[in-house]
Amino acid sequence: MADLDKMFKPDSVAVVGASNSEGKVGYIVVNNIINDGFKGKVYPINPKDDEVQGLKAYKNVSDLPEVPDLVIISIPSRAVNPVVKECGEFGVKNLVVITAGFKEVGGEGVKLEEEMSSYVKEYGMNLIGPNCLGTTDSHTPINSSFSQVMPPEGNIAFLSQSGAMMVALIDWSLTAGIGFSKIISLGNKAGTTEIELIEYLADDPETAVVICYSEAIAEDDDFIRTLRKVSYKKPVVILKSGSSSAGAAAASSHTGALAGSDIAFDTAFEQAGIFRVTTMDELFDVALAFSKCPLPTGSNLAIITNAGGGGVVSVDTMERVGLDLVKFDDETNARLKEAVPAEGSIKNPIDVLGDAPVSRYKETLEIVLDSDGVDGLMLMVCPTASADADGIAQAIVEGASEFDKPVIVVNMGGPTFVKANELLRDNGIPTYVFPETAVKVFKYLARFAEIQNRVYDDPVNDIDDVDKEAVEAIFDVVKAEERDTLLGSEAYAVAEAYGIEAAPIKLATSPEQAGELAEEMDFPVVLKIASDKILHKSDIGGVKVGITSKEEAEEVYKEIIANAKKAHPDIIPNGVEVQKMMDSGIEVLVGMIRDQQFGPMIAFGMGGVLVNLLEDVSFKLAKGLTSQEIADQIEDTKVVELLKGYRGEAPGDIEAVKAAIVRVARLTLDFPEISELDINPIFVYEEGSSALDIKIKID
Repeated sequence: MADLDKMFKPDSVAVVGASNSEGKVGYIVVNNIINDGFKGKVYPINPKDDEVQGLKAYKNVSDLPEVPDLVIISIPSRAVNPVVKECGEFGVKNLVVITAGFKEVGGEGVKLEEEMSSYVKEYGMNLIGPNCLGTTDSHTPINSSFSQVMPPEGNIAFLSQSGAMMVALIDWSLTAGIGFSKIISLGNKAGTTEIELIEYLADDPETAVVICYSEAIAEDDDFIRTLRKVSYKKPVVILKSGSSSAGAAAASSHTGALAGSDIAFDTAFEQAGIFRVTTMDELFDVALAFSKCPLPTGSNLAIITNAGGGGVVSVDTMERVGLDLVKFDDETNARLKEAVPAEGSIKNPIDVLGDAPVSRYKETLEIVLDSDGVDGLMLMVCPTASADADGIAQAIVEGASEFDKPVIVVNMGGPTFVKANELLRDNGIPTYVFPETAVKVFKYLARFAEIQNRVYDDPVNDIDDVDKEAVEAIFDVVKAEERDTLLGSEAYAVAEAYGIEAAPIKLATSPEQAGELAEEMDFPVVLKIASDKILHKSDIGGVKVGITSKEEAEEVYKEIIANAKKAHPDIIPNGVEVQKMMDSGIEVLVGMIRDQQFGPMIAFGMGGVLVNLLEDVSFKLAKGLTSQEIADQIEDTKVVELLKGYRGEAPGDIEAVKAAIVRVARLTLDFPEISELDINPIFVYEEGSSALDIKIKID
């Protein structure tokens, strides 16, 4: 992991492009550093002026009396790289390049950025930017950006790929009660990436939660495992705009057709333990809760309200997001009965009535938080004529301080709650305007508690009974023949080499061979034309089922070849494939489509002819796939009900399904040239399974 301490806590800072001209970026950066509390040394670099804003100026970085901990560069793009190289030669380890005009403008800018990156690697420097607004650390403090104001001190670290988003949110935070530990404008990410920064921030004692706005995620050979190392330490919340590189719309397989444009990012974040949100509101709502609340130990939520309607809305939202409404034990019910008037309700959500005095709120809160079955509390206040907003807030602060459980407050109003919200947030209690927001936020708190307890095994890499050489030999033949799709018999041989249970299928190139293979397999068998160029084999009479004798197999071979020649006289088939007919079972699909950034995505869902109509499928990335994630993938589909034994029907062998997923994952990780793979259907029996139709495409 990169050593970024002096990037944010430097003892000395040099500003290349420092200026005396108000309005210039170089003026604003120096002014911010001086006036926002930085206690270290500041070295302006300006070849024309001897003094900048009252400080001695230097012509070059190498003229400085010491190697600065941080250099900030804001000069024309054509002049940046010589300075970057000079910094490297002088021993500088941390750079922030604010200057634009690089990769984002294309052409020559791309070459300039590549040159910059080469210097950064050569000299082992950390680089943020170029084309960024700089960074701030409110605890150092240092404002090495050209934001107009220093953000309030807090424990939220914010990484933004958009500079405009960064300065807008700093301005907004001044009135929103949000405080930041660090704010980092990522820019083009020519050096240090958001992944490296997240790794650093996970160990930063001043940061409780890391939030990101990102338009593209940095490449990482093992994204999931990298971020798993940090996501259990600190919650990481990302608002990711844009779409995945999976190219699913152009895919020809069932798996490709089912993969949505953004599914790879959703899957990668989930498996890495990262929270993905879809709006800026949600990003900061979640950040606020993580910055204030202790974590719950479960998902059992209690609700106290002075308005029944808010309670109903909350319960509806809880059901949608998968939270549990606590059922109080007898002791808690008895205590609540004493505290809440008969006209109210002690059933969760608790209605303390619109005329509830401060004392009733406090007593009820303490009873609820004292219950062992309660993991967290949401408390709602509507501004009734008798509601003492400030007094209730004080009571919540006092009552909640006695318990190590998250308390989230919904003050459903505006001006009435200004002071109350400020008091609550200053004392570690997040507040929101609407109950739906609070419920969703609690779900994130509960999910992070689950992430911290995850167990990461590696069933895919634990497999040791595969025959890679056999698959390599098959692929060599396919490539030599300039094909991109394997024949059915070749695909079966690949499955066999990797221990994927499948119905035997062999290639016959004569009627006599078809008869012999059919006899070896035991009847009945299926015969079908072997050609990667004939797509709809059944439509041309290229598939015959239920063959029960050697003689019949020989005659059917001739018939299938004749049908193929008639329908496609320009195509020479490879022969006819003979496949063992299998007993019917529960039909499932296991497939793979390769994402350009994250590698193979494994699909599982309902198989058969209705696969695209029902779209009952769940995706996981093969890299880092765990046993629990495979179990969750199966549980996320409707076909799992059939596998468990629906309405008295015999259950399917779920362990056999898990084995198929694991082995497909291993195969597609071992062979990156596999671009698509479809096994549909797999017949799942009470014991074991058998793949019937295997399609493999290679790039």
